[in-house]
Amino acid sequence: MRGSMHSIQRDMIMLENQLPLFVLDGLLGIQLGNPELKGLVANLALRFFDPLMPTDEPLTKSDRNKLASSLRSTHSHTFDPLSDQGGLHCLDVFRRSLLRTGPQPAPRIWIKRRSNNRVADKRRQQLIHCVTELKEAGIKFKKRKTDRFWDIKFKDGILRMPRLLIHDGTKSLFLNLIAFEQCHLDCSNDITSYVIFMDNLINSQADVGYLHYCGIIEHWLGSDAEVADLFNRLCQEVVFDINNSYLSPLSEDVNRYYNHRWNTWCASLRHNYFSNPWAIISFVAAVVLLLLTFAQTYYSIYGYYRPAQ
Repeated sequence: MRGSMHSIQRDMIMLENQLPLFVLDGLLGIQLGNPELKGLVANLALRFFDPLMPTDEPLTKSDRNKLASSLRSTHSHTFDPLSDQGGLHCLDVFRRSLLRTGPQPAPRIWIKRRSNNRVADKRRQQLIHCVTELKEAGIKFKKRKTDRFWDIKFKDGILRMPRLLIHDGTKSLFLNLIAFEQCHLDCSNDITSYVIFMDNLINSQADVGYLHYCGIIEHWLGSDAEVADLFNRLCQEVVFDINNSYLSPLSEDVNRYYNHRWNTWCASLRHNYFSNPWAIISFVAAVVLLLLTFAQTYYSIYGYYRPAQ
């Protein structure tokens, strides 16, 4: 039936509906006459859950080659669903395919004293300021060409973020991934860190609208306000420690740039006086008029104290 497959995908991605992967491998192996079969269920799961992917960034051949070389140089291995990765269930396999990374370096510690995990609180989980505030500080947003939606970079006042596709299955996907990271002690909190980072960036529909204008967010929901509400509700009652986030170093760099007053002043000058050609002409005319007035005053005073002979 039309439309039923999408509902089945959303049901099968739910944490409470997961079956151990070794059980599914065993059942499929018996059916195919090969009880020792490994990895086929994981491969089928990735193909089945592909419509739930939070990105569909089209990459050119050169972009794919650059991405592959980057993965080889920065990580010891990439995710291979056909190999025995010790996946727990289909949700775990799908999460690994989203991250597709080997071991990551431990994040730097923001607070020197030991920090305990706490239920998510806006004051305690604040990684970064919202889009509107960062724009006022002169930080620019640009789309980064990669299909790894979580791979965010910051350099020279530019926050480069991959494209994120939000559809009616995104909320269910992120909720179950966050729940899995909360329940499994040996699991990293990379998805939770990304969602909280986005929650910090997005406070209103204006923030969503600007990210959409930059090509960073594409959504199929009714309005930008629904997207903002989605991120603002995803991490309620989630246990999270900002010190244990892969985005902590990046957030620290962004906040350092944000707190530099000179950047805010330059951004304010560009926004108020260089936002359009007419504002630039008015600014230049005002500067020229000020200089002429200064010169006239100077020569009037100079002529008064040193009259011509």
